[in-house]
Amino acid sequence: MIVVDSCGWLEYFSAGPLADEYYSYLKDPARVIVPTIAIYEVYKKIKREAGEEKALLAVAQMQTSNIASFANGVVLLAADLSLAYNLPMADAIVYATAKINNAKLVTSDEHFTGLESVVFIA
Repeated sequence: MIVVDSCGWLEYFSAGPLADEYYSYLKDPARVIVPTIAIYEVYKKIKREAGEEKALLAVAQMQTSNIASFANGVVLLAADLSLAYNLPMADAIVYATAKINNAKLVTSDEHFTGLESVVFIA
């Protein structure tokens, strides 16, 4: 199982230079876990930049994967990870979701550089 950070989804949806690398992780939705905070971040950014219709289409595609909502275990671990690694709230929630699900986190976000179970795409 893998968790793709919001930056990876946005790179994929915008057909950015790293989109093909992210697609290699996203092509099997049954293996992908999507934290609800990632849906929030992706929807917000795409709606702001490309409109509601494109944002809703992106969310619909994300929802074909396994959605991980906030649960007590996730939020408490996220708080601990935020304190330990100085992670912003959303990043801590994404990382906690990966850790709780024994999944790798795939990202290009430098906040995660050097952390355990992180696949960094540069």
